[in-house]
Amino acid sequence: MPQRRSRVAPSAEQSELAAALAALRTRIDAPTEFSPRALAEAESAVAAEPDLDLRDVPFVTLDPAGSRDLDQALQLERAGAGYRVRYAIADVPGFLTPGGAIDTEARERGQTLYLADGNIPLHPLVLSADRASLLPDQVRPALVWTFVLDSDGAVTDFRLERALMRSRAQLEYVSAQAAIDRGEPGPLSLLGEIGELRRHQEQRRGGASLNLPDEEVVQRPDGTYDIERRHPLPIEDWNAQLSLMTGMAAAELMIGAKTGVLRTMPQPDDHAFATFRHQTRALGRPWTSGRYGDYLRELDKADPMTLPILEAAATLFRGAGYVSFDGALPEGDLKQAAIAAPYTHATAPLRRLVDRWSLAICLAVFQGRPAPDWARDSLAQLPELMEQSGRRASQLNGDTINRVEAALLGPLIGRRIQASVIEMRGESRATVQIADPAVTTSAPVPEGTAPGETVTLTLESVDVARGEIQFAA
Repeated sequence: MPQRRSRVAPSAEQSELAAALAALRTRIDAPTEFSPRALAEAESAVAAEPDLDLRDVPFVTLDPAGSRDLDQALQLERAGAGYRVRYAIADVPGFLTPGGAIDTEARERGQTLYLADGNIPLHPLVLSADRASLLPDQVRPALVWTFVLDSDGAVTDFRLERALMRSRAQLEYVSAQAAIDRGEPGPLSLLGEIGELRRHQEQRRGGASLNLPDEEVVQRPDGTYDIERRHPLPIEDWNAQLSLMTGMAAAELMIGAKTGVLRTMPQPDDHAFATFRHQTRALGRPWTSGRYGDYLRELDKADPMTLPILEAAATLFRGAGYVSFDGALPEGDLKQAAIAAPYTHATAPLRRLVDRWSLAICLAVFQGRPAPDWARDSLAQLPELMEQSGRRASQLNGDTINRVEAALLGPLIGRRIQASVIEMRGESRATVQIADPAVTTSAPVPEGTAPGETVTLTLESVDVARGEIQFAA
């Protein structure tokens, strides 16, 4: 589905918005700058000695355009009736000194935070956007997963090694998707084939993917701000399947060693399923049988009812968290419900704290060594560190979008605006989608309104500094 953009033009609203977004940085409850000691440590950091030289392997990276913190590189090839997938991950554990300044300050941050006017990185930029990043035509240390897949895309064997590698090209989603659609030969020619096989494996497991449209605030060279909303391209889902495959392999290693950290999500309860069934009936697209993952996979992205259905389905994907363990496995089902398998985060160590623990533990386990003492000593604190950073990132993202949406609507005060109801929030309030400008917000609606209906709203006021929008009933 094509992306939709809404622009805040240079104006009084634009100036007010720029000030409001800049003010968000001062409200973040985490460091926004690195200490001199951490910066000096980053400059002098030396990578761990590799065990293997894979510089002749033609890796490439695949990321959003303009990215500099490149965590992953891939190389795909046929292997008999199946496939070989090499998935290189930036060797952040090999650069950092446990207990050092960067380690300490990264734990306070938890993850890279993204703002409209830039980001607040998890690690100093000399590492995250340079020496540890898998940039093209640069020799880099990496933790390389090698997977052997059968003709159905199932993993029959895998290994993990510390190696030198060199990416041949930095590819981005839009042009790479276009090249695949044209049937051009290239380093990603097998990605769709392997990605679809992995999607079928997900379906067999009973897994589900939500795939809500992306919503991102971007700043243009002319100083304007956009909100871009678009459905992910197929290539993004195929690439994500490789990351999921890696996370499941990492979970398998840590469960076998009874030491590690898992990404968790509980199975939705009967009440959540019943509510979702009711919502799909109200939207005219009833889920009557089968698994909810199959139902979501079959939705037509061009159908205007798909977005409200996906928004309603988000309630089935709540409760995600982390659980750590050392010496004994956690009680209960170890599966991440949406993935339908044990899973952990292990593919984005430049941007997410927990992945460094996962990778360090997995490498030790695969090599037959005990998990590193520094990782075991801090495992118990890791879930809370990630939960705190997750709340911070979610709040920041919501605050940013609210302020841009208020600025977008500023010129329309007093006008009547049509909107589609996505989800009811009580009897007389709903989450609504305005088409132009593209804004998703909360508004009062007449009692008896149902999801999928169109309502007419009158915009009373906006407060850009606070990100607040008021409509008349």
